[in-house]
Amino acid sequence: MLGECGMQEQEKRALRKCSVSLCNQLVVDEELLQMLQADDILTDGMAEGILAEQTSRKKSWRLLALLPKRGPRAFSSFCLALRGTEQQHLHDMLMDQIKRGREDCVESCLPLPTQEDSARIKRARTHESSEMCLDADSPVITGILPCSKGFYDAHCKQAYKMVSSPRGLALIISNVTFDREIPELVSRVGGEVDVEVLSRVFADLDFSVVVFRNLTAQGMKECVEQFRGRPEHQVADSCAVCLLSHGMEGAVYGTDGQLLELDWVFQVFDNARCPQLQNKPKMFFIQACRGEEMDSGVEQADGRDRMCSPGCEERDAGREEERETAVSQDRDRERLRVKLPQRSDMICGFASLKGTAAMRNTKRGSWYIQELNTALRQRTQDTHLSDILVQVNACIKQREGYAPGTAYHRCKEMSEFTSSLCKDLFLFPKYYPEQ
Repeated sequence: MLGECGMQEQEKRALRKCSVSLCNQLVVDEELLQMLQADDILTDGMAEGILAEQTSRKKSWRLLALLPKRGPRAFSSFCLALRGTEQQHLHDMLMDQIKRGREDCVESCLPLPTQEDSARIKRARTHESSEMCLDADSPVITGILPCSKGFYDAHCKQAYKMVSSPRGLALIISNVTFDREIPELVSRVGGEVDVEVLSRVFADLDFSVVVFRNLTAQGMKECVEQFRGRPEHQVADSCAVCLLSHGMEGAVYGTDGQLLELDWVFQVFDNARCPQLQNKPKMFFIQACRGEEMDSGVEQADGRDRMCSPGCEERDAGREEERETAVSQDRDRERLRVKLPQRSDMICGFASLKGTAAMRNTKRGSWYIQELNTALRQRTQDTHLSDILVQVNACIKQREGYAPGTAYHRCKEMSEFTSSLCKDLFLFPKYYPEQ
């Protein structure tokens, strides 16, 4: 039975202040509702009514409208349910709002002025996103474990130098909203979550993060060139570039519908055009479709896995003949300047294979960014980046869309990466050897 006393005013205020974010990010599923039912906050009829709503946003609105009327324990029970369904970031947002409300009350007993948060420009209500909310996995925001001295000492010689603080600069360009005159490029609902996730994980890895949002193709180009020219690269040991947008094979879209060629981006950071990053690892992560084909998956056949073919590799170029010449000693005396290939020491992770679409959850962000974030947080202390991306591939391989009655139901995705790294790329998080 619910008590006569209702939800506290500061709790109601916290729900109101966070209502927009909650409606955009909250996952209202059977598990969350069952927890509220078990705590006698919702009746069976209320839960059924919420689940009957056609869109996730409407489910969220209906639940948030009910909670203030469900007694003094409703707020705390809702917060516990958020934690129990791996929506800790929403729990923390509400707790932070409660804390700020208490601080304001201590400072003054006068009526509170309108706060900046409540004066934010409200986003126009548009039609419901045509993109399906494919699953309910929430981003993993756990602390990054530090690398130990013993592990660093055992692996630093075969790895890229990684001792600078910050480790390097990280550029994130995210296009979420596009020119309204280009109906084919719909808003990338959930893309803002990717930006938050990537910003936090690179900051936790001791990168200096710069973020740009909603740029035209020319704006993206100028941004990349400015980033390439930053003097901090001279003393940093690495750099990272993340591009998040709609895309096609070999390019990503600016907000104006024009394309930014990925090969041009790689050229900007090659050894000729970016000498301050020569022999340093350069990481690229591309969250964008590489085609329009959706991977519907295939049924796994029973039986043993196919074995790899026996090794019969040959060098593409002709063999160097082993010979000694009379001038060898003279050549040894020459102090020739070491030459580098035009492009090297790069690794690039792609969310999807060539010709296929990349999946994005409208509340949790892109599948690929979710798995990349999780792997970086859980494995960087003892795993080099190439192996981490292999683990990301394995996780993406296991994922499957859940949207019954739509083409997205049981859809699949497969990520990949390319590499011209010449050493192991360990980030050695939180370890700084004494100079």
